[in-house]
Amino acid sequence: MSEAPVMLDGIRVVDLTTVVFGPYATQILADLGADVIKVEAPGAGDAFRWSGKAAVTPGMAPAWMALNRGKKSVALDLKVEADREVMLGLLREADVFVVNVRGKALERIGLDYESLKAVNPGLIYVHCVGFGQNGPYADLQAYDDVIQAATGTTTLLPRVDGNPAPRYLPSLIADKVAGLHAAYAALAAIAHKQRTGEGQHVEVPMFEVFSSFMLLEHLGGLTYDPPNAAAGYFRQIDPDRQPYQTADGHISIVTYDDGAVQRMFALLGQPDFLADNGLGTPPERMRGLTKIYQAIARYTPAFSTAELLRRCHEAQIPAQAVRDLGDILDDPHLKEVGFFQRREHPVEGAWFQQSAPVRFSVAEHGKQIAPPPLHSEHSEIIRNQGWTAFDRVHEG
Repeated sequence: MSEAPVMLDGIRVVDLTTVVFGPYATQILADLGADVIKVEAPGAGDAFRWSGKAAVTPGMAPAWMALNRGKKSVALDLKVEADREVMLGLLREADVFVVNVRGKALERIGLDYESLKAVNPGLIYVHCVGFGQNGPYADLQAYDDVIQAATGTTTLLPRVDGNPAPRYLPSLIADKVAGLHAAYAALAAIAHKQRTGEGQHVEVPMFEVFSSFMLLEHLGGLTYDPPNAAAGYFRQIDPDRQPYQTADGHISIVTYDDGAVQRMFALLGQPDFLADNGLGTPPERMRGLTKIYQAIARYTPAFSTAELLRRCHEAQIPAQAVRDLGDILDDPHLKEVGFFQRREHPVEGAWFQQSAPVRFSVAEHGKQIAPPPLHSEHSEIIRNQGWTAFDRVHEG
């Protein structure tokens, strides 16, 4: 096991979420020391358990492993009275309830906020929903692809490459961003409760979250009324702002400010290029960014990746070699900071756990982070002894 800071030690979290949005939020809380009980349906459990090939046990997919360390799993059929009583017993003593079941279904089984507030007034109820519950999309289902489509994100790549077909970004980015928002919302509500003793209902709608995330830069000229330009951040949808080819690979170089642009052409051995091509002043260079990107792309193939990295770093220009995703475990920086930790899962064998990326200088460590649980691994003891059983499992 690895160690977690104990900043949230004693905070009890019931996690009734599946896939990525909610589980990512509750794993962040677990990484900060909270006790997290993951409630799963009997049988298959969380659908994300089946999202990839397991090493040994079916239902222990790689991405599920990455999102559920530090939690205990109990299987409950919430349509059955006895199991619902177990759930209510956990919630009576919980600090935080994170749930991504739709509101009407929660009402039918008595797990809506008003019902739970009656038995635990201090409960922080974090409802992870697809769409804000006061809008016309309130009852619609939402997954990452749907949210990328609804926010206009699927029209970004067409703006870059001219292919009009809408496309998804190949990442569960909306789910993960929403999970981060749910985590900080829960932390803010915990801080409020510590000051006032008040619990509260917190709604985290993925559509609104991802709209905010993507439109910070991409609302573009639509920010103003009337608009003064089209939607989209011009730097990021420029088709020529791409990794540059080198003699032996590709490199990412960011000449973000005017000084970096001038230093870039000097290190490429082309100190006169800007002046000779109508780019001699800062306003000319700002208007000519596409021409600048195209020129850099013409000159970088004359250099090896290592040589360009050396020159860029010496000139204080941000640059990194393009690394294939399959080689990420070999990154020397990630190795040095201990980002990937080789662990032994009691059932699945050796696996690489990704460390929590944020470091705290004064956080006390010592709480053991348990490996991702098998489906219903802790059902019997939690059913019989509730949170006390959780504490004993944790101490053991």
